[in-house]
Amino acid sequence: MKIIYQNQPKEVEEGSKIIEVFDEQIKNALIPILACKINNEVKSLNEELQENDKIEFVDLSQRDGGRIYSRGLLFIMTMAFEELYPQLHLNINHQITNDIFCDICEQEPTQEMLDKLQNRMREIVDKNLAIQKKEMTREEAEQFLQKNPADTAVKLQLEIKDKDYVSLYFCEEYSNYFYGIMPPSTGYIQKFELMKYQDGFFIRYPNKATPTIIQPFQDSKKLYATMQDYEDIFRAIGVTTLEKTNQLIRQGRGKELILTSEALHEKKISQIADAIAKDKNKKMILIAGPSSSGKTTFAKRLGVQLRLNGLKPKTISVDNYFVEREDTPKDENGKYDFEALEAIDLDLFNRDLKALLEGKEIQMPTFDFKDGHKYYKGDTLQLAEDEILVIEGIHCLNNRLTPSIPASQKFKIYISALTVLNIDYYNRITTTDTRIIRRTVRDYNFRGYSAQDTLESWHSVARGEEKNIFPFQEQADMMFNSSLIYEIHALRNSALPLFEKITNESPEYAEAKRLCRFLKYFEPLPIDDIPRNSLLREFLGDSIFQY
Repeated sequence: MKIIYQNQPKEVEEGSKIIEVFDEQIKNALIPILACKINNEVKSLNEELQENDKIEFVDLSQRDGGRIYSRGLLFIMTMAFEELYPQLHLNINHQITNDIFCDICEQEPTQEMLDKLQNRMREIVDKNLAIQKKEMTREEAEQFLQKNPADTAVKLQLEIKDKDYVSLYFCEEYSNYFYGIMPPSTGYIQKFELMKYQDGFFIRYPNKATPTIIQPFQDSKKLYATMQDYEDIFRAIGVTTLEKTNQLIRQGRGKELILTSEALHEKKISQIADAIAKDKNKKMILIAGPSSSGKTTFAKRLGVQLRLNGLKPKTISVDNYFVEREDTPKDENGKYDFEALEAIDLDLFNRDLKALLEGKEIQMPTFDFKDGHKYYKGDTLQLAEDEILVIEGIHCLNNRLTPSIPASQKFKIYISALTVLNIDYYNRITTTDTRIIRRTVRDYNFRGYSAQDTLESWHSVARGEEKNIFPFQEQADMMFNSSLIYEIHALRNSALPLFEKITNESPEYAEAKRLCRFLKYFEPLPIDDIPRNSLLREFLGDSIFQY
């Protein structure tokens, strides 16, 4: 029969599998090939080919490849851990840059334990054991659950009403489930290391930028502390997994979940405002964070708390300080790079900031994005003694944005949706997924963009963040975690139909289908129960704040 590979027809035997037809390409690939796309849908290399299938490979340099690699690596680690320490419980917590933080419920891991675990993992990899997906009917799954009542993965799958079967991955006698495609065997996971850290450890592996090597460790102490703080709070109140939040919502306690999350936000924002007010030298607040972190609502809610401390916030938009269009730098494709620091008129921006901090009045520019020029329309600004500047932008943590302002006068805040809720003890919910879902709903509600538009542009968005935001996050004086433990429950019914509109003719189909499957695990929460000052209203609408 005929398939399409690299836009060319290829004759293959009927009933062939990807891994059989392309054995040489997979084995000899310089970057590990972990899966494939068949008609724009991510599939296992064990998938059987059909007539006219269009084939693309997925390797470790791609986002999907990175997910599959880490998924296979975690499967191997949990397999080895259960064999070595069956009396202990492993938690896979959260990702910081390219490292995944794990801990053990009952004790702090020793270096000896980690060495033993890593050696056993290496043995499993060297044996190149098959990882097989097995499907059970709902009836078979219920029988399995009776024998294995602690298996939350099977339980969560059974809770999806329109799911006809339940899946588990098996490797020899070990079984577990990780949500998504797995590598065909353990031998695909060659590079990894375990590193003791604080009261747990990091599992480290190559990233898509350097898929053949593990980068040197970069310690993100502030980011780690922020995530652990939230993790500890929700662990203390017994809400750390999707199973728990689903259970609360089914019990009619969804409002309790909402109020707890919102109270935590208010408390953290208040603490940040108090810290700013205590230092009388602070004259400027700089806020930065990746897309869909909720920076705008955070800044408004911070303003309310600052007023309670006797400070009146005044906002300056960096967007009004772009250089003239003809002076805008261009990227490697010859397109205007509006995210580059050099796209900002740094000299003018710093002159105005310095004048404001000296108590002088300035003329405020307005930048017209259509014709690419700044105009002065008579708007002025002057800071009173009890007023403080608030500036929000992607470069705000980079000292090159405000070199003329002494560090003692600046207070830097990093904000991101650092998701601490996990699907279960082994399956994480990523910060990226949370932000993509937020952005998709917001783009549809307020910008006229489809889900396909949002997914199509995400690569460019992510590239800008990796270059202009993430390298500077540890320079923040304080961090704010904008995630809400209930938020995907609340966004579910808005986001799901948007992703379902994307067909397999679109390159974004694989991502859309993955997100659809993911969203179906969440019990929905009514939007009407969300407070109007919630950060989530920035994406859903009906906020008390004006944007």
